[in-house]
Parts: sequence; structure tokens; C-alpha cells
Amino acid sequence: MPTIAENILFFDDKLKNTPCRLVAVTKTQPMEAIMEAYHAGHRLFGENRVQELLEKHEQLPHDIEWHLIGHLQTNKVKQIASFINTIQSVDSLKLLKEINMRAEAWNRSKPINCMFQIAIADEDTKYGMSCDEVEEILQSEEYRSMNYIRITGVMGIATNTDNEEKLRQEFRHLRDCFNRLKETFFFANPDFTEISMGMTSDYELAIAEGSTMIRVGSGIFGQRNYRK
Repeated sequence: MPTIAENILFFDDKLKNTPCRLVAVTKTQPMEAIMEAYHAGHRLFGENRVQELLEKHEQLPHDIEWHLIGHLQTNKVKQIASFINTIQSVDSLKLLKEINMRAEAWNRSKPINCMFQIAIADEDTKYGMSCDEVEEILQSEEYRSMNYIRITGVMGIATNTDNEEKLRQEFRHLRDCFNRLKETFFFANPDFTEISMGMTSDYELAIAEGSTMIRVGSGIFGQRNYRK
């Protein structure tokens, strides 16, 4: 069975000729496992839960680039606003306003990178907005007044299925939404570049459909320990 370090090298090799980056997902993983990936040279990690993220940020090296990839409640934004690099799961104007407010309160030297989570799956349990709803936010006066957030792209979670054509359709939908937003709102903005889609089971399809970030957990660390 390959080690965590070997898995990191495997994905690095897979991605070396693509514009895609690897987000190593640390949900339920122990510090030792994350440090093995860190010592293999990896610095981009994603966490689903705020409480786990706080514990890991406190105990792990501070040159890690942390992405929050799970659903974020507005009342928890203040806990991560001082250090978070990117929040991939922005799914409402209310949340975006809270992120901007908390970043301003910390007087951050750099804005918080934010990505709009787009609903692409046929599953009610997954969060996300439609592309039309994102456009409404971007057209609002409230959005235009925000100075402490930077919109860098879109994120989506595909249906949990083995149907490759369905997955391709969902990934294409996210890519089409990205292109629509890029052309309409971010044409001259070099920050809007990211399409975060694809996980352990479907990352190759996602890359083929234009992903710039894959979020891989079990493919690096093995199966999660939900007894934690």
C-alpha cells in the first residue's frame, strides 16, 4: 500500500502538465498524516469543518495555504477570518457580506479569496447557488462595496455516481458557469481563474473538463476515520 508521501508524488506527477492544483483534503485526518504530506512538499490543504480547521491551523506550520471547502455558517466566519486563504464554499450574499466584514475587522493586508459554490449535482444534501443567483450578487450594490474579499472562481460538488456521462455534464455545467461569469463580470480581472471540481473518484474526468483544482482526501490519506 503506498504511503501518503508516495500518493502526493503520484498526484504531482498526474498534474504536472496541467493547469490544475491539488487540494489535499484533511477531514478527520490526524496531524501526523498531514505532516507526512507536508514533508513531501505539499502546502495546499482543504478542510471541511471549522473546528477541525482551527485545531490544525494552531498545531501545524503556518506556511500552509488553508482552504475551507465545507459549508460555512455565518456565525463561524469570525473564527477563521484572520488566517484563511480561500473560502471555496460561498453560497449566499449574506455569507459573502460576513466574510468581508470579518476580514475588515482583522484589517487583513490581503483580502480573503472567495469562490462561489455552484449547485451542479442532483442531490438536495449539497449546498450551492445557481449561476443566475451568482449574477444577482455580482450586480448588487452590496457586492460592489466589498473591499476585503477577492472572487477567484467557482466550486462544485458533482453527484455521487459512477455514471461518467452524468459527471461530465455536471462538470461542463460548472465550466460553462465560470466562462459566463468571466466574460460578463471578470473579463479584465486576472484573479478570476479557478474552477474547483473533482475528487478522488472523479478527478480525471474533472481535469478533462477544465478543472484547475481537484480536492482529494482518501486518494492521499486513505479512508477517513469517522469515529473521531
